Amino acid sequence: MTTPSDDRATPAATDHTDDLLDEEVEPAGAMANVGAAIAPLLLGAAGAVGSVQLGLGEVTAPGAGLWPFTICVLIVLCSAALLIGGRRFWDAEAFSRNSLVVAIGVLTLVALVIALPYVGFEIPCALLCFVWLRFLGGEKWWVSIVISLGITLAFWLIFVLALRIPLPRLF
Repeated sequence: MTTPSDDRATPAATDHTDDLLDEEVEPAGAMANVGAAIAPLLLGAAGAVGSVQLGLGEVTAPGAGLWPFTICVLIVLCSAALLIGGRRFWDAEAFSRNSLVVAIGVLTLVALVIALPYVGFEIPCALLCFVWLRFLGGEKWWVSIVISLGITLAFWLIFVLALRIPLPRLF
């Protein structure tokens, strides 16, 4: 006869996470939360100013800056809410080795944006997906290659072929 506890898998048997993500981290603290709210607030405000310079247009005839302005206002509002209530939140993590994963993700995304006009979107998209899957996600080489190429092909089919968006492309 089995007991209910026998039916459950042990944590060691089901835990497939990377050691990097399993490390214990210290809480960030109130001032770090406030500081983390200021950065997106400033970026959102700068984006809103840039969006207004692009022209907002009308609701019936939107200008190039309308949707970026809307998103920037939402970022500013969320950042202001975090700034006001940030001192009470204690679940934010201090910078640790896990922060490096996020920084690498952001830097590779910036590299994609920089490379896009020069080599098209296919190569940067495939490389970005591969780096994220293989090195940040810890997937096997063959899985990373197949999924990266599949995602790039799907983006090409959707944006270039179906929607006819004039993306810079190599092929």
